[in-house]
Amino acid sequence: MELEKTNGSSDNKDTLYLMGGVALMVLGAGLVMTNPTVRKTVTAGLSAVLPQLQGKLGVDFSEVGTDIQRYMKLRSM
Repeated sequence: MELEKTNGSSDNKDTLYLMGGVALMVLGAGLVMTNPTVRKTVTAGLSAVLPQLQGKLGVDFSEVGTDIQRYMKLRSM
């Protein structure tokens, strides 16, 4: 019984470390992409490799606005 508890704990700890590492990688990539020079270079490289993504890499705030309005209506009910 003691062995089962130790094994489960080890798996949980490994999963925690994995998710923490993924979170740090996403945070690091976000920090790197905040630099305008890096962002222009990456988008230019991606548009050369994947032309169907041309213009779709930016956030369209017009779509976000309608979602926020819908959320506020639902919340007020």
